[in-house]
Amino acid sequence: MKILVTGFDPFEGNQVNPSWEAVKQLPDHIGQHDITKLEVPTVFHKVMNVIQQALDSEQYDAVVAVGQAGGRAEITPERIGINIDDARIADNDGQQPIDIPIQLKGAPAYFSNLPVKRMTENIKQQGIPAKLSNSAGTFVCNHILYQLGYLNATRFPNMLFGFIHVPYIPEQVESSEQSPSLSLDTIVKGLIAAIEAIDRNDDIKIALGETH
Repeated sequence: MKILVTGFDPFEGNQVNPSWEAVKQLPDHIGQHDITKLEVPTVFHKVMNVIQQALDSEQYDAVVAVGQAGGRAEITPERIGINIDDARIADNDGQQPIDIPIQLKGAPAYFSNLPVKRMTENIKQQGIPAKLSNSAGTFVCNHILYQLGYLNATRFPNMLFGFIHVPYIPEQVESSEQSPSLSLDTIVKGLIAAIEAIDRNDDIKIALGETH
């Protein structure tokens, strides 16, 4: 498969974003997959303009977006993106947020069509902490997952799509008590394991739900 893998640029004063730091270290070939890497802005709607340009210029079998989830201790493939695209977006200079209601005629939510359970288990088999997540949050990470689902439903019916959250890397955390983190090398290995598991077969039938 030809897979587009995206990572976000730093935001909110951070010097790095572990999603892009990890994505740019991925090999160009993972298993049977050819990997294209793309840095995207952490800005509502602008991020999808960048991704849509990539999808219009090249045919990809799958898109895997990667983002930072500070506070999480595991690599977490996401199951679902919800429609909250009446959210705040930035003006042209990318600095001042303004409220613009976006009436998107999509579904209330879109489920990733990647084998997210198999991806989660494949990460675990490498000895790396991983969980299946049922909430991509309410920031740009959820936005990109939802919009990828919308593009799959309306323009690219054969495209696989999904999202993976990664924790902070140690240099973002001042003390071990502040927030969990994983080394960049561990995150890269986890992403490789997740991408290796991608195919068009049905996902494994196991329960990965949690009580909280």
